[in-house]
Order: sequence, then C-alpha cells, then structure tokens
Amino acid sequence: MALKRIIPCLLYDGSGLVKTVRFKNPSYVGDPINAIKIYNDKEVDELILIDINASKQKRKPNFDKIADMASEAFMPFAYGGGVKTYEDFATLFKLGVEKIIVNSLIQENPEVIQKVSANYGAQAIVGCIDVKKPFFGAKTPYSYIGHKIKYSLIEYASYLTKELGIGELMIQSADNDGTWEGYDTEVTSAILNSIEAPIIACGGCGSISDLKKILYDTNANAAAIGSMAVYSKKGMGVLINFPQRSEIIAE
Repeated sequence: MALKRIIPCLLYDGSGLVKTVRFKNPSYVGDPINAIKIYNDKEVDELILIDINASKQKRKPNFDKIADMASEAFMPFAYGGGVKTYEDFATLFKLGVEKIIVNSLIQENPEVIQKVSANYGAQAIVGCIDVKKPFFGAKTPYSYIGHKIKYSLIEYASYLTKELGIGELMIQSADNDGTWEGYDTEVTSAILNSIEAPIIACGGCGSISDLKKILYDTNANAAAIGSMAVYSKKGMGVLINFPQRSEIIAE
C-alpha cells in the first residue's frame, strides 16, 4: 500500500500564521518559522503554506519570507498565494519550494499553468479546488475572485488534470474548514473515482478517526490538517501539533 501522507496546512496572512473557520474570522496562531522548526522535529511528511491574502490584495508572494521558510523546512514544502506569472513559479522553485498550489490563477491565466507543467512537470503543481454547497443544488467548485466556474466538480477536476496538466489536486471544503466536523468524504470519493491524479483532502479534520476515514474509506492519497495542526484540542489554546503515525493505521 502506498504511503498515506498527513500534511499540516498552515495559513499565512502576510505577517503571521492564522486559522480560519469556513474561510472567515482568521485568528493568530503564531510565527511560521517557529512552527516549521517544530514540524521538523516531529518529522512530518510534507508541509503546505498558503498566503490567504496575497491574491486578494493583488500582491506578489513575499519571496524573502518564503526563502527563509523553505530553507528551514526539512520536508517537502508546498506554497500557494499570489503566484501569477511563469517567472513567479521559476523564482519559487529556485528558493526550494517543491510544489506550488494554484487556485485563482486557474480562472485568470490557465496558460501559465500549462507552460509550467510542460517545463517543470505536472508533479510540481497542485490545483486547489474550493468546494461549497450553495443554498440550492449540488456542491460546486467555488471561486472567491468572483469568476463563475462553468464546470461541475467532476468536470473541473478533469479539466485541471487533463487540459491544464496539473499533477495533484487539493480538495478543500469551504463549509467544513475549521469546524472539526470531519472531511467531506462524499466529494473526495466522487473525485477520486473520476480521475487518476493524487488527491489531498482538506477541511474539517478534528480527530484521528477523521484521518482514518478519509485515508482508508475513501482511499485519498493524503490528508491536510489545519486546526489539528495548530491547536491542542477544539476550543483550546494554540499548540503546534501532529498526530503519531502509529495512531493512523488501517484496521
């Protein structure tokens, strides 16, 4: 059986780490460099850092800060936020970022993604699909930048992997984010059954049981953890955290 990855997903607001609930109300949880040092000691599988304000504020990635983070990380390091041009990708790869997560760029300039995939390989790009349940109808891909996504979830996943050349998808539940109520297993399973690319499930993890369910019941390739990675327990204080690998074994 292929190794199931568990990946802390850290949210960065341009100055420090924060945690959101359903993509809203960010709360400060600490310094990214300190967190990375702790995750080094805990020997995490990979690390994701997303600048949640870069695209909203129309600013480039903070390359100096990212260089510091990437040099400190002793594990594969993925970054997302404000990456808009081929040159941005090239700079981040030179700084030691192994994978770059794209979201709004998919709607804004997909040709850049195709060029990066052709030159650096599909494995270097992770496509993030934000999933949200509208008041009426089925769960759909969601774009905060206001662009209407014309595809269904399955069609969108296929478009990202087959047409844009994206090598991995991160399925992120906007409704479950920060709730500790578990992953969206329904959506994860549906996408896993429709494409061949690896899937990272994200949003809602609150327990070891949630991790086992998403990794073994749906057979997701990886599980990202947010609240569980930065809080001791639900409603409790900040604690950079990571579950023991021995706790997450298929029964």
